[in-house]
This record gives sequence, structure tokens and C-alpha cells, in this order.
Amino acid sequence: LLSSQYVERHFSREGTTQHSTGAGDHCYYQGKLRGNPHSFAALSTCQGLHGVFSDGNLTYIVEPQEVAGPWGAPQGPLPHLIYRTPLLPDPLGCREPGCLFAVPAQSAPPNRPRLRRKRQVRRGHPTVHSETKYVELIVINDHQLFEQMRQSVVLTSNFAKSVVNLADVIYKEQLNTRIVLVAMETWADGDKIQVQDDLLETLARLMVYRREGLPEPSDATHLFSGRTFQSTSSGAAYVGGICSLSHGGGVNEYGNMGAMAVTLAQTLGQNLGMMWNKHRSSAGDCKCPDIWLGCIMEDTGFYLPRKFSRCSIDEYNQFLQEGGGSCLFNKPLKLLDPPECGNGFVEAGEECDCGSVQECSRAGGNCCKKCTLTHDAMCSDGLCCRRCKYEPRGVSCREAVNECDIAETCTGDSSQCPPNLHKLDGYYCDHEQGRCYGGRCKTRDRQCQVLWGHAAADRFCYEKLNVEGTERGSCGRKGSGWVQCSKQPQQGRAVWLPPLCQHLWSSSARGPGGRHQ
Repeated sequence: LLSSQYVERHFSREGTTQHSTGAGDHCYYQGKLRGNPHSFAALSTCQGLHGVFSDGNLTYIVEPQEVAGPWGAPQGPLPHLIYRTPLLPDPLGCREPGCLFAVPAQSAPPNRPRLRRKRQVRRGHPTVHSETKYVELIVINDHQLFEQMRQSVVLTSNFAKSVVNLADVIYKEQLNTRIVLVAMETWADGDKIQVQDDLLETLARLMVYRREGLPEPSDATHLFSGRTFQSTSSGAAYVGGICSLSHGGGVNEYGNMGAMAVTLAQTLGQNLGMMWNKHRSSAGDCKCPDIWLGCIMEDTGFYLPRKFSRCSIDEYNQFLQEGGGSCLFNKPLKLLDPPECGNGFVEAGEECDCGSVQECSRAGGNCCKKCTLTHDAMCSDGLCCRRCKYEPRGVSCREAVNECDIAETCTGDSSQCPPNLHKLDGYYCDHEQGRCYGGRCKTRDRQCQVLWGHAAADRFCYEKLNVEGTERGSCGRKGSGWVQCSKQPQQGRAVWLPPLCQHLWSSSARGPGGRHQ
């Protein structure tokens, strides 16, 4: 999927910046093998045939044997290679649990209560889980990836698009989420930031570059690197950072098309609130159903995984239910690709488009035939379309998922639910114990639990130890001494609040497993 405002930009070796708009050739395809409903394919016909396909058991990669010369495209027919994806010596480059974490986050214990869903919008209506989501993504190709692609901007761009195309297949089929490419940048003249083995440093620099150097808005920005990192990680991403200008991003190391697409699926999954499943799997709380292939957020399996575990899907759904990902519900109005009946987008010359034959059979097929509305039909799909008619004005189409969210209602003249909105940052929530930020209710306790674990920093540490300002408990160091924590009421409120969570460890108090509090 390419946004209608799609932009490609590369910095040439001559020091000039070249911009281009438009998708170029329409040569990226998704589908299945004929007669095999358990198969999938994500292929490109740009400069030869290359991509990934699976018969449901084994996965294969096809690619041209020859490549283009510098800055050019190949001439004439090319021989192709088809080979099975190799065994993974270390699953996805991860040699230790949590290798993709950008912060030392821990997964919730098995008995962590799930948020109860609010009242249903209406029986049969989509929820935030079943409504299609859209990740608007910017991809940056670093200089080493450009070198890996024989210094060809064309091949670098085609490779990156093929990676996104395969990741989109995974997300579309399992998470009801599409990946929409809004811009791509190739650093042909050299890296614009320092790319090094310290992935978190590289990620932090990428986010600064995003804020200061990228004019296009996006939900996430990811770096595709030509490096094979010497660290224990194949990528890094901020957990739950989607929609955030400072945390919506990731870094992905070089591999073949399939391996890099899985790494992108992992790091983007981190942005969407998914955790690494290692600890939950060992505790018996989360088990990957496919031992041979493994799951995407797992470090098990021998071939490239293609599926998310039930735990990962639940974490994504809970992230949405808690108000995360508010930017994902804004559907692009149109695509840059040539109009095509069956892609789910109403384009020039179409009255409706309910999607593929399978998608139309589930919803909209009675209202839309061959992208033309049936007799007396006003619409065929959308949260504000029911029985081929617009819902009346004021009908709820997307309920508020928490007290920081805002419910959306139908306008009466459209089949689409209005864009997802939330309260302005700073509103009180959770009985005035937290503040709304980005549509989620942020409290000190939850922030501390994310950083230091579910049982970190109990009240005793705040009230007795940390106020001493000694090595037994403090709010940090100052020179050769320790900083005392304040126990005074904050902002004139009557209730006592602990100081904003920092390390807040005490050498004399231990939590479960002997961890310092």
C-alpha cells in the first residue's frame, strides 16, 4: 500500500537531493497459490521477479540472479533463483530474551487483570479490535543498505518496498492492520546519523532525525540498515511508541527479504505494544502453537516464522483497548497505486469497493457488485453503513475505550466513522491519580511498573527509606552524596504522592526474587 502523498527522496553522491512522487510501476502483489487456501505470496515484478511465497509448510524466496549496475535498472531478461528459506542459526539474530526491547520493560504476570470491554457499540458492529487499522510508515535506507544493493537507488527502493509488502501480508491476515508506506529516503551519499552497533543509541539518533529532518507526518519511522549488527540484537524499537513523534520508530538489520520482513514485523510489533514472549512462554502462560516455524515474537523455531502467538495478539488488542494507537484508525482516503477493483479503496471510476471476493462475502457483497452499488444502495462498507444505507447522525460508531478517549458518532452523510480523537494531553484521569497523554491514562505507578517490574518500589521505600537520602534509599546521586526524596504534598493537593519514579532502589529492601526495591 502506498499513500496518495507518497514521496521518495535520496541524497546523491554529488551532494544533491532528488525527490520523486508517484509509485512508479505498479508491480507489487499479494495473494495465494492457486487452490491452496493455507498459502501466501508477496511478490514484485519490478526489475525481475522477487519476493516470498509459501505453500503452507515451507517458505521460498525468488529473486533475480543478476543485479543492476550503479544507478540503473537491469536490461533484458534475467535468470532467477528460487530457494527455500534457510535454517536460522540464531532465531532472528536474537541471542538473549528481550533483545528487541528499547527499554527494560517486563511483560505482565499471568494473573494481570485485563481491562473489561465497555458496553458494545451495537451487536454485530466492529470494535477497536475488528476495525481495520492503518500504520503510516516512513522507511529510511542507510548507506550500507545502498552499498548492499550495488549502489543502485532503484534496487534499494524495490528491496525495501518488497520487505514492507511482505510485512503487510503478515499484519493484514493476522492483526487486521495494514502498513501504508508514506515516504522513503535513501542515504546514497552517506549516513545522516551515526549508525553503530549500539542499537539504542542509533534508535535515539533516528528519532531526533525524524523530528528535525523529515517533513512528512507518519505513525512510525523505521531504519533499514545494511549492517549485520555485532550486538545481541537484530533490531530495536520503542515498546508502545506508535503515534509518538519521539518514540514511534525502530532499527532493523540487514538480511534477505524474508528475514528482514520478519524483523520489521517484530520491531513494528514492539511499537504496537507487543512484548517478547520468552518469559511468558517459559512460565507456561504463552505457548507458540508451531514448534517448527515458531512465532514472530518468539526465539523458537528453525525457519522464518509467519504468525503471531495468541499472547502477542492479545497484547496488541489490550494496547488498543487502553487507548494506545489512536492514530491507527484514520483510513487513507485513497492510494497512489492505479485504480483496482477489489483493493478495498473507492477510487476513480468506482462507486464502492468492498475488497476481495472473500472480504465482500463477509461484508458489503450485497450492496456492491464489481465496484458498482446495487439498486438503492448508498454504501457497501464502513462503520456507518448498515444494510446498504448510511447510519443516522449521532449513532455511535467507535466508543471511547477509556476516560482519555472520545467517542465518535456517524455524521449521517458518510459510511465512514470520523477520525479517531482523544482528549487533550494533561486532563486528569484514574480518580485524579494520572494524566491523559496520547489517549492513554498515565500514572506514576504504571510507569514505574513498566520500567522496573510489577512489584517495584513499594510505598515503604517512598515513605521511610528514600526520604533519608542515604545509600539505603534516595532519589539519585548529587556529586558524592545522595538526594533526599520529598514527602510534601504536590501542587497543593491533599493526598500524598511519591516523587516521580526514578531508580528508587534501596539496598536494604528486596522484592520477589531478591530484586532491590
